[in-house]
Amino acid sequence: MTTAAALRNRYARESVITASPARLVTMLYDRLVRDLMSAEAALAGRDLGAAHNELMHAQAIVTELSLGLDATAWSGGPGLAALYRFLLEELVAANVNKDAARIAGCREVVEPLRDAWHEAANAAPATS
Repeated sequence: MTTAAALRNRYARESVITASPARLVTMLYDRLVRDLMSAEAALAGRDLGAAHNELMHAQAIVTELSLGLDATAWSGGPGLAALYRFLLEELVAANVNKDAARIAGCREVVEPLRDAWHEAANAAPATS
């Protein structure tokens, strides 16, 4: 690994370790959108292996978001939990069938959620 790559990895690791819980969620959503866009591009380029890898990573992120959700903490919790289950099912089906339309549908659901989480994180008081 080059020195630059090692420094990038260290920076990324430190960013995650020091991030607030709200920032961690936004980071997951940002990466989820990136994975979905990359999977769509890989399918368009007929790179099925890359599409598979991106979709598997997207599934792992949705699973992590789902596991980190306390659905009893607020009235919207059960709905968000159901949405995560739906996304996971769609991502699995998109991967099995190499279905770009399903990936695009997931991205259309995820992008507004990502934007809402960013708004919430920016509005939250900073903690030291």
